Amino acid sequence: MSDASLQRLRYPAWLRPAPDSAVARLRAAGRAPRLQALNLLWSFWVFITPAFSGVDAGFWWSLGLSYPVFLLLFLLSFVRPAREAGAWAGAMAVLAGLSVPWNPGAWTYGVFACAIVPYERSVVASVCWIVLIQTSLLLEVRLLHWPWYVLLMVVCVCSSVGLGSLAGRVSSRKDIELRLSHEEVRRLAATAERERIGRDLHDLLGHTLSLITLKLELSRKLFDRDHDAARRELEEAERVARHALAEVRSAVSGIRATDLAEELASARLLLESSLVRLECAPLPSALPAEIEHGLALVLREAVTNIARHAQATQARLALTVEGERLRLQVEDNGRGGVGACGNGLAGMRERVQAMGGTMHIDSPPREGTRLCIEVPLPPQLPREPGGVTEPMPATPIDWLPQPGRVA
Repeated sequence: MSDASLQRLRYPAWLRPAPDSAVARLRAAGRAPRLQALNLLWSFWVFITPAFSGVDAGFWWSLGLSYPVFLLLFLLSFVRPAREAGAWAGAMAVLAGLSVPWNPGAWTYGVFACAIVPYERSVVASVCWIVLIQTSLLLEVRLLHWPWYVLLMVVCVCSSVGLGSLAGRVSSRKDIELRLSHEEVRRLAATAERERIGRDLHDLLGHTLSLITLKLELSRKLFDRDHDAARRELEEAERVARHALAEVRSAVSGIRATDLAEELASARLLLESSLVRLECAPLPSALPAEIEHGLALVLREAVTNIARHAQATQARLALTVEGERLRLQVEDNGRGGVGACGNGLAGMRERVQAMGGTMHIDSPPREGTRLCIEVPLPPQLPREPGGVTEPMPATPIDWLPQPGRVA
């Protein structure tokens, strides 16, 4: 039996995660939805009242009836479509209001209600939801004559949990939108490159193929009347064809060598869309296709990390040739503190090692990140005049924040 069949037997349809549910979003972000169940540990407050005061049968009836309903609402808030999140938050708030008279710890249901308040591009509307839940809960516990410090605790906990959860959802939504915009930038760059290649091939081969066709047609007409003239036309057609073949090979080599330049153009657009200014030193005139393609992929990952995680305003990129080695250096003035294997660095390191190179990262907290990659070059690589390109200075560049200096 397939996994899909087992899934259909195990869960009813209304408990299967919807495509736009919180579970689906967590899976798309590479996070384990089951870990969210750890949040239920905070519901222990529902059971804590007997430890502080005596309880009657109403407490146990309230607990036995309300807690299973709470668990079901908590589950539904994760697996049902996003448009229903407001209904589950409201139902949880009502559950808190119905349970508090018999179980004071049931105000915890209201905290969870504030935590699952939906966010649909309007922070004001979500904050109003949180305020409404708190106000209704405060009015009830005020009528029950709870001490003022308990009321203050309810406000503080509901506000911090609700606003913190809302901030997390807003940040997650912005990350998704940023990722989509980055993918759109790359798609547009790829489309523009395909159009450029099409125009170049048309300009390169259109006239040449037309000329070859005319030469061959003329030689066919001259074949029976003037063998020498026909032979000359065929030789001319052959010469034009060989010239066209050489131009096509040159164009294909140029297309293969544009990997890094095209990735740099895409990186500039991507960073500008994230309000990061990119400074780039001139690229070497010629690089092996394999090395250039590998460095282009590494550059893509590095720039994506800057746009998503660094919180930088400026970045710098330099590619230099030093003797028999090629150095790629990417720097930013962001928050730093990047781990050795964080944010896709492990994959970048594997790519560099596959090219026989090394990768070093320097990322002090609040002092930006410096990524230095060195790969060996084959001996036949053309060199710039003078043999060695001026290396980047090892000292921090002027716009990177220094200890005791405000960026």
